[in-house]
Amino acid sequence: MIRVLVADDHPAVREGLCSMLEAEGDMQVVGEAKDGEEAIAMTVTAEPDVVLMDVRMPQCDGISALREIGRVRARTHVIMLTTFGHENYVVPSFRVGAAGYLLKDVRPGPLMDAIRQVAAGRSLWASPPGGAPGRALSPRELEVLICIAREMSNRAIATEMGISEETVKCHVARILVKLDARDRSGAVLRAWRWGLLPPDASPMACDSMNDQLDAGRSASGIQPAAAREGRGAGE
Repeated sequence: MIRVLVADDHPAVREGLCSMLEAEGDMQVVGEAKDGEEAIAMTVTAEPDVVLMDVRMPQCDGISALREIGRVRARTHVIMLTTFGHENYVVPSFRVGAAGYLLKDVRPGPLMDAIRQVAAGRSLWASPPGGAPGRALSPRELEVLICIAREMSNRAIATEMGISEETVKCHVARILVKLDARDRSGAVLRAWRWGLLPPDASPMACDSMNDQLDAGRSASGIQPAAAREGRGAGE
């Protein structure tokens, strides 16, 4: 029996998740927490195998609670949950030790499969066999993807790369199509799973990859991003 703790500050979300879990013959809801502090305390007392953790909660957010749970009960695996548009939480979740990261609108089937996988000690970040369609990303699209993983807005990416914000949006749209992702959160998540981003998502690691991309462009006669600053959007 997989013991699951649900942590979310919205009662309706907790109720919905618990109803789905209780319908599964191999899962048991051992607690409901409305904030990060309760999630930490219940993890200690209820000893869940898996915690479904909302990223944004009052008192103590999901990232902070994840960090503390890893300290007080490392055997408990945590799956982070969030809503559309919060892709900037993907990288911190990975760094602090989350077993996975899912959007709240995930279908019941994939959610239950994810819980079983994590309970068995397998990470949701793992790359799928047979390669990934993300390998078809162009160097320019990969550069934009790295910027997204660095939690940069479209405007910041445009400034960084010396192109227009509209051009950035076009690159982002192509990335979503190639990664079969519905939003920036999903794109970053899939990029992590498929090994398209550096193991360490810190700005330093991403800057190192950007340097490699610039070197490749220079070898092909293309100006690096820094040399293009101030240019127009003719890309």
